[in-house]
Amino acid sequence: MAAKLFIVSAPSGAGKTTLVKELLKRFPDLVYSISHTTRTPRQGEVHGKDYFFTDTAQFMEMVESGQMLEWAQVHGNCYGTSALFVQERLAAGQSVLLDIDVQGGRQIMDFGLDSVSIFIMAPSLDVLEQRLRGRGTDAEEVIRMRLKNAKYEIAQKSFYTHVVVNDVLDEAVAELLAIVEQETAN
Repeated sequence: MAAKLFIVSAPSGAGKTTLVKELLKRFPDLVYSISHTTRTPRQGEVHGKDYFFTDTAQFMEMVESGQMLEWAQVHGNCYGTSALFVQERLAAGQSVLLDIDVQGGRQIMDFGLDSVSIFIMAPSLDVLEQRLRGRGTDAEEVIRMRLKNAKYEIAQKSFYTHVVVNDVLDEAVAELLAIVEQETAN
């Protein structure tokens, strides 16, 4: 398997987390890059497993010292990827999966890093809204903000190498697996 940097982005509610979990189950050699964030942990999230939770001052110090490969402010919180983590894994011949927002994905693509980018989307904005409301975790104003941001993010899909519509989960998983198999074979 050739070492590749995979970027997976999606609007909130598109099912990216579910698809990424399925992908990692089937490709155990694929290294998941754990992002740093300033947001509060959700119930059940573990520091160092789901995210590296940090405060804003420490996060910005990492940005200013060049320790972040990419970073963005999303829904009022900062998210970023450690440059050292990614560089070390790629140098060791391991493929790395970045589960990041569109802003971060575009930073990496615009920077010119060799990567395979995959955009995950729901079949429609109505379905996306149903999924967000079905979570039962966000207040109404947060849902409205996520839907507004989703329109911008969906408009960015043309910058991605691949687009996967997550309508039927098994079909979306199969499409994502086929992309990774094809790209790592090259």
